[in-house]
Amino acid sequence: MNTSRSDAKLSAGILNFKSPHTFDDTVQRLLAALKDHNIKVFATIDQRAEAQAVGLSMPSTVLILFGNPKGGTPLMLANPEAGIDLPLKVLVSESQPGQVDVFMNSSEYIIQRHALPNELLANIAPVERLIAGALSA
Repeated sequence: MNTSRSDAKLSAGILNFKSPHTFDDTVQRLLAALKDHNIKVFATIDQRAEAQAVGLSMPSTVLILFGNPKGGTPLMLANPEAGIDLPLKVLVSESQPGQVDVFMNSSEYIIQRHALPNELLANIAPVERLIAGALSA
């Protein structure tokens, strides 16, 4: 299965990539791709474990917060409220056994949402291709 940005479904500014890999493999592939491109992972939150800690159950779900201050800082300088969407995030969820989805805000959505200059799109858009590439079979 070839996964690309163009294969991702876009809904309300959120890209949805279908992963052909297991949940754990998808998370590891994303973390490795970020590391390989010198993109800092600020946090990895196991939302399923947090739900279980308070007696609730939910499917496997992990949120990864990542970014590169060199790319993100100019967005926040242009409009400080952009910091609400930075660092960037990717959510991996297995809502049904064997169905792994990867969600993230589209770069265009972030630029539009915060009325940022279009030239700043180049600071964050490449990560979409990176995510899609990490999911390729």
